[in-house]
Amino acid sequence: MTTAFDPIVLGGTRLANRLAMAPMTRSRAYGPGAEPTELMATYYAQRASAGLIVTEGIQPSPVGQGYPDTPGLHTSGQVRAWRTVTDAVHREGGVIFAQLMHTGRIGHPVLLPDGLVPVGPSPVAAEGRVYTHEGPKEFVTPKELSEAGIRQTIADFATAARNAVEAGFDGVEIHGANGYLIHQFLAPNTNHRSDAWGGDTKGRIRFAVEVVTAVAEAIGSHRVGLRISPGNRYNDIAEDDPRDVYLALLDRLAGLDLAYLHLMEGPDGSLTAQLRAAWPGTFVLNPFTYPDATGADALELIEDGSADLVAYGALFLANPDLPRRLAAGGPFNTPDQATFYGGDHRGYTDYPTLTAR
Repeated sequence: MTTAFDPIVLGGTRLANRLAMAPMTRSRAYGPGAEPTELMATYYAQRASAGLIVTEGIQPSPVGQGYPDTPGLHTSGQVRAWRTVTDAVHREGGVIFAQLMHTGRIGHPVLLPDGLVPVGPSPVAAEGRVYTHEGPKEFVTPKELSEAGIRQTIADFATAARNAVEAGFDGVEIHGANGYLIHQFLAPNTNHRSDAWGGDTKGRIRFAVEVVTAVAEAIGSHRVGLRISPGNRYNDIAEDDPRDVYLALLDRLAGLDLAYLHLMEGPDGSLTAQLRAAWPGTFVLNPFTYPDATGADALELIEDGSADLVAYGALFLANPDLPRRLAAGGPFNTPDQATFYGGDHRGYTDYPTLTAR
């Protein structure tokens, strides 16, 4: 029987186990350059016992930033700074992918340079507010991407992927989930286009397909993963019946031989089973456990074949040596939600390991 502690080969890279650290925004890339810091290098290196680390969301372009103090991968300074992080992880024997996240309509002009405004597939504002250094602000109506703007955005993803490889990352995960730009193209309430980038299923999946294809061509498909979250209502997304769209998306991507598909599961377990069956490659599952964090019982998902890797979020945030703790059956540190976003080392790099107790 396969267990979560068995190795697996991912796109030609051997992983020590089948436990992934899920991408988690931490908002600690301080300064005007949106560059990762030495503290961030420590944070990721502490968690290098994960079979796979997927970083927090990294904007592929200035306009792709939706939150304060999130890092980028679109300048030479950012590439050099990320090299410090990847070197630290590799010294500890870890494997690390950069998550490329364009937030689209989620954000605010005060977070963006040079008079930029958030963009989206259609000029439809999200309900809700975003945190900024000036306090919470209502989401604005995004600028609808033109054909040229769409092409530039696809090129930005490919360039950021090349930058990731230059920075020493083992690969990239494209964020197509959680109501951000790619998800906005997939969802009917955010994509009102009547051209070839919207309308029917073929049009709505086109942006995701072309982004993934461009990135795979830029750095090799074996270095590329995709994260999706069908039916996830986060960031004011409405997908009442997502099956056709996502099964069509997987059908179009199946021949690319990607490193993996990463599903952020919703409450519909039958859809998870359909997507698992439809995907021919490695399947990473961030299981639906709301309102609780994913726990030790999720290890069974590897044993019963529901997934090839299981992704842990908050539990990995609070337990840098999570694979060891899961193997031992605990104990587990409790995540401090007050320190999730922004701040210093507290609630970031000061969670104790078992050996330090």
